[in-house]
Parts: sequence; C-alpha cells; structure tokens
Amino acid sequence: MNTKVRIAGVELKNPVMTASGTFGSGMEYGEFVDLNCLGAVVTKGVASTPWEGNPTPRVAEVYGGMLNAIGLQNPGIEVFMERDIPFLKKYDTKIIVNVCGKTVEDYLEVVERLGDTDVDMLEINVSCPNVKQGAIAFGQEAGCLHDITAAIKKKARQPIIMKLSPNVTDIGEMARAAEAGGADALSLINTLLGMKIDIHKRKFVLANRTGGLSGPAIKPVAVRMVYQAAQAVKVPIIGMGGIANAEDAIEFLLAGASAVAVGAMNFINPYTTAEVVEGIEDYMKKYGIEDIASLVGGAGRSMDM
Repeated sequence: MNTKVRIAGVELKNPVMTASGTFGSGMEYGEFVDLNCLGAVVTKGVASTPWEGNPTPRVAEVYGGMLNAIGLQNPGIEVFMERDIPFLKKYDTKIIVNVCGKTVEDYLEVVERLGDTDVDMLEINVSCPNVKQGAIAFGQEAGCLHDITAAIKKKARQPIIMKLSPNVTDIGEMARAAEAGGADALSLINTLLGMKIDIHKRKFVLANRTGGLSGPAIKPVAVRMVYQAAQAVKVPIIGMGGIANAEDAIEFLLAGASAVAVGAMNFINPYTTAEVVEGIEDYMKKYGIEDIASLVGGAGRSMDM
C-alpha cells in the first residue's frame, strides 16, 4: 500500500500536512503529535521583519468554526531561521515555509533568505494586503497574482506553492493566473471573510471587525473550489478548509487534491493530523486501494464512466 505523494518533485510519505497558522512550527504540538508521521509541517507565516499582528480581541468562536484576525503575527525571518528550522530538522518530515509580506519586495527578501536553507518548499500567502495597491490582497486580482508569482519564481530556489484566497469571483481564473506565473503547486482555500456582532454590547466582536472564517462550516465551499481549480490547472493542488477527520481529507483527494492540510481542528483536537493519516490508511485497506494516487480526482472520473 503506497501512501507517498509527490508535490513539485518533493516526495511526502503521505498526503497529510498542517495548515499554516494553526500549528506554529510544530513546537507547541510536539508532545501530542509525532511529527515524524506527517507528510509535511507547514509553518506559520514568516515575514522579513517581526509583525505584531492586530489588536485584541482577535479570535471568536462561531457556528461551525472560528473567526480570526491575528494579522499574521510572527517574530520575523531571523528568529525563524535560528530557532524553527533547526527544530524541524530533527524530524523525518518535509518542511514547507509559509511566506507573507506587504509588498513584493517583502516576499522576495524572505524567499531569498530561505534559498540557502534546508527547507523543502515555500507556500506564498497571497491573501496579504498589498499596501502599494490600496491594501487589496495580492491574490484577489489575477494580473497581480500572476506578477507576484512570476517575481517570486525567479528568485526562489525551492518549489513555490501559491496559497489562493477564496474571496474571489472565479477561483479557476486565479488558479490559471498562478500557474501561468510559474507556480509549482497551489494550496486552497485560505479563510473566508466573515464577521460577528455581539448583540448585547452592540459591538463588533473582533477589534478588526472582520476576520477569516475557518473550520467545518467552510468545507463544502473548499471542496467545490478545489474541484474547480483542479479542472483549471495541471499543477498539483493541496486542499484545505474544514478538514476534521479522514473522511473529510479523502473527499478533498477525490475532488482533485494531491495532498491535504488540517487547520482549525488542531485547536480543538491536537491529534487530528495523526488521526487523519491513520484514517486514510484504514480507508485504503478497506477498499483495497494500493496507491493513494488513484484517489486523486476520483470523483470526477466516476462521473465520466
């Protein structure tokens, strides 16, 4: 039984990884999860300089998930290289660094600094606000997405995964723009934009007013977008958005994802990633599936039969 998957030339022992921003760099979860069992650890966003993030309150529970407006708080590339990479290198898992920035130059600085490090892939968070373009996210306009992808691809020494925003009209168009810009893979979806109001205080719950919605509530939207993106491009796709168990993960594979990432559920059950790995293996045994690659896009193939 083969659970190995290949993303942009990088072989993972299985298709399960962590979603950026929900697992730190694994240090907080080491006592709960054997990181060796994961296909990859995707780190929290790393910027060229330390970011303080947004004012509090910046997290709120909602039906079927949570809202967050953390604002990509992180200690910056210097601390990350000195502390986090050495920690992750202790484990037999691939390292994918999530990169964030407010200008193209911010992204390029981090990408170039990581060029000589022993990390496997870079995931580019294009849901960041582009301060030079009126704070519209890099990933919300196809031309902008294409251009930043092309600029990063020229400088990156590792394969690049463009993490797409769902807050767009046509996810297929955005997927094609990233692929045309040179993306080696895509990951989606990032959080949906949401809001919560306290009716008793008559105030917004989050200091930022809006935040990113994640958790089981967004899974049907995520599965649909992964399917549409898979129909639009040839590069591998990493699916995420509301995965709570192996059944959810397999649904993403059948929609066309080559790998999956577990996000918000890490906060509720820190064992989720390991349980998803085991559940996928059990599913493959139950149905006599020899190679996990045969599941990728399987729902579409069954419709064509």
